[in-house]
Amino acid sequence: MEIDNKKVFKTLNINKIWVPLLLGLGVTLYLFSTDPDMKLGQLSLIKQSNCLYVLLAILVVMLRDLGYVYRLRILTHKNLSWLACLYVIILWEFSSAVTPSVVGGTLVAVFLLFKEGITLGKSLAYVMLTATFDNLFFIVMAPLGLLNARSYLAESTNAVLTQWGGGINVVFWLSYTLIVAYTALMTFALFVKPVFFKWLLVKITSIKFLRKWQESAARQGDDIILASQALSGEKWSYWVRIGIVTFFVWIARYSVLNLLIAAYRPVSLVEHMVIFGKHIIMWVIMLISPTPGSSGTAEFFFKQLYGGLLGEYVLITAIVWRIITYYFYLILGVIVLPKWLKRVFVKKNVSTIKSYEY
Repeated sequence: MEIDNKKVFKTLNINKIWVPLLLGLGVTLYLFSTDPDMKLGQLSLIKQSNCLYVLLAILVVMLRDLGYVYRLRILTHKNLSWLACLYVIILWEFSSAVTPSVVGGTLVAVFLLFKEGITLGKSLAYVMLTATFDNLFFIVMAPLGLLNARSYLAESTNAVLTQWGGGINVVFWLSYTLIVAYTALMTFALFVKPVFFKWLLVKITSIKFLRKWQESAARQGDDIILASQALSGEKWSYWVRIGIVTFFVWIARYSVLNLLIAAYRPVSLVEHMVIFGKHIIMWVIMLISPTPGSSGTAEFFFKQLYGGLLGEYVLITAIVWRIITYYFYLILGVIVLPKWLKRVFVKKNVSTIKSYEY
């Protein structure tokens, strides 16, 4: 695998924050202007929130990030310091925030680990393993979202939801099937037959109209073999710990919204499950969003999914939710990125940056 520095720094660029910021602001203003029930004065409703639940939501965000850092420590066998892991997680989140979910931050994540001193093969292996475990969480928990899909469609009188309901169901199952297939394929390639997987890629791309991608397929196969070798021989406790921490960080990620909604109204156990299910459905929508970090898309569909539950509090809840789970990482990335660049390029004297412009 070859890392293209120019491509990486097109993503790790502080100027990238303006598009998602403007998109999010634009959609929020659009929702205010087009809904007769929405008024700017409703922003003052933030004062009516239960501060304890808001503080708990912020605490859960911090615990989630600590979980990500700890998972990276486990993945790398503690070869990365806590500080290095924190840098990687913050910038990984930043790269995800400035790129569409369909693009992902795999290349950036590999680059970050590599520049922190992890070999290229292991960097690739750790990123692929992280994606596989994250997908496993979705595969296990996503059916809960489907169980609640009917409830939110039935309870809604919103014309937009009525229009999108069937489409969301189709998108949900399509995304779920693709993620299951991808995860099964990556698991097979990484842990069962990496050499056969490369042979299969090369064989498929030997077909005449696919031949122009054969060289790239061979390189991808080599990457899989390299990653598989880096992960071979790990003890079962290694996988169990990664699995437990992965479920913890994802439960924490989803729990933030539950806490924010509970800050404005009492929430029963059943309603918590409904909120969780809707969140998974919204995550599927955000997964295929073409906008950076699903900016705009998240704000729009939040209102459609949670409007009936939150009423007049829906928009202020959406704003607070996006601030602490998304926009915060845009700002944090702007602060941390220059420090990290100085840390790995200047202090470690790895190389100089000619392609990066502030």
